Amino acid sequence: MRLQDYWGVGPKTSERLRETLGVERAVSAIESADIRTLAEAGLPRGRAVRILRRANGASGMDALGTRDVHEVYDDLTTLASEYAVTAHAADRIRVLTPLEHAEERDARLDDVLAARDAWVALDDEARAAVLDAFERYDDAGGTDRAAVEAALSLRGAGLRGTTFAALDGVDDDALRDAAGALGYVDADGDVAAGADEELDRLRARLDTVEELENGSLDVLEAVRSRGVRSLDEFRSAFVEYVARETDLGRGRIEAATTDDAYDEADFASTTLRTLVEELREDVAEREEAVAAELAADVEAARADVDAAVTAVSDIAFELSLGRFAAEHDLTRPALVSDGLAVVGARNLTLSGEAEPISYAVGTHGLVGGSPTPPSGDRVAVLTGANSGGKTTLLETLCQVALLASMGLPVPAEEAEVGDFDTVVFHRRHASFNAGVLESTLKSIVPPLSSGGRTLMLVDEFEAITEPGRAADLLNGLVSLTVRQDALGVYVTHLADDLSPLPDEARIDGIFAEGLTDELALRVDYQPRFGTVGKSTPEFIVSRLVANASDRAERQGFEALAAAVGEEAVQQTLSDVETDTRS
Repeated sequence: MRLQDYWGVGPKTSERLRETLGVERAVSAIESADIRTLAEAGLPRGRAVRILRRANGASGMDALGTRDVHEVYDDLTTLASEYAVTAHAADRIRVLTPLEHAEERDARLDDVLAARDAWVALDDEARAAVLDAFERYDDAGGTDRAAVEAALSLRGAGLRGTTFAALDGVDDDALRDAAGALGYVDADGDVAAGADEELDRLRARLDTVEELENGSLDVLEAVRSRGVRSLDEFRSAFVEYVARETDLGRGRIEAATTDDAYDEADFASTTLRTLVEELREDVAEREEAVAAELAADVEAARADVDAAVTAVSDIAFELSLGRFAAEHDLTRPALVSDGLAVVGARNLTLSGEAEPISYAVGTHGLVGGSPTPPSGDRVAVLTGANSGGKTTLLETLCQVALLASMGLPVPAEEAEVGDFDTVVFHRRHASFNAGVLESTLKSIVPPLSSGGRTLMLVDEFEAITEPGRAADLLNGLVSLTVRQDALGVYVTHLADDLSPLPDEARIDGIFAEGLTDELALRVDYQPRFGTVGKSTPEFIVSRLVANASDRAERQGFEALAAAVGEEAVQQTLSDVETDTRS
């Protein structure tokens, strides 16, 4: 396959990858989602992630219908990657995409939840052993030898069961033999130090003699300093000197001498050069034999080595997702053909403790929750208080839908998630101009009109055009959603301005209930089904009256209190004062 056949790989990127990695290695890195290798080849990490997402899940990325959905998706994959036990596992998580088939989602859910249970079942000592094994694997660069050693460590920690089953069939003794061989021979057949004591000794001897050869003039002067008077005396003193400086026997040195030397210098340099050549042959012969022995050890365990390399990578990936699921108490969603329903759902990216919410659109069979979400309505129009969590609810539903589409458990006590071709999420954008209106309509309407299974999650459509026209457009969107047999949740403050909704749509409301002792807005974040929520501005005005910094400011806010209902404002302030005293 040509590198430029991959999405995002143009001529310049292709040439860079070809020069730094070669085509075969570059293709392997793309196909195996190896972000690290691509980044080391000079690709910006973010670009490498985008290329790999498209290379390994183009149809899944097409399901992300808007920029806001992409942001939620990025937040989720980033959060999950924080629980990765290896760098490559983190990379694999970052390039997860929605899966095309429900069978694939079910299979991944099986693996992730098994990994979650396996992780939870480990005691602190076993968890530390697992993390240490993967840390050493990472530090060694994820080589075959590092994978074998990690596999032996994982088995040594007594880890068994579904998640670690890939290691059950490997031969520990074969892996130990292979671990002693792997990493000692490079692609050129060179054997690294430490692989064989005899080879190390021969190399040390060669190094010593090479040093003598390089300093042959010093050797010459040292021998002459002994007061030799003839070439024969020099020859004898030279052999003695070299034998003392090396571990060579006198016979080995004498055998390398020459009778044809024309002076002492020629004799010394010729003898040392001959010794170096012979010792190099000794090293090469021993290195070839050791390389063959090591290769035989690896080959004998090749099946076990390959199994360990694959298993360690897969275990790291699944265990990372299992840790993510365990940390956030994620549960298995029921994968259905249609509908989106959650009981006790939580937003994963909120800081602090999130209040669980139950909600649904479409038909579902969930019976839990307080209250139980209604079943059958294709569209919900969500109304209510500012800062009441409406946008957070949309984002939570988006998170649930995306996680389930990737075959991952979701942050809810129970959930049923449909099979969506496209998820459309649009946050409120406070830009009031025709360009924003046009771009918004162009991003959310085509997926809805495509005829596929679409989930619409749209926040405060009125923020991008005048309220009267926004109500007309929202009516049109609700009707189009029903007509296309799609599902939708639309957040708005314009419920009273909407025309009668289709029978398949309902209006829900979130209500503010007062002020806390600290004058913060107290909200019931659980929507009430079939009723219009109220913004209750008297609560906000009450807080402003109570917090006024001087008399003039207070009088100004009291004028607003009269406009929104002075009696309600005074009652709110009285309730807060009573609560504070009690």
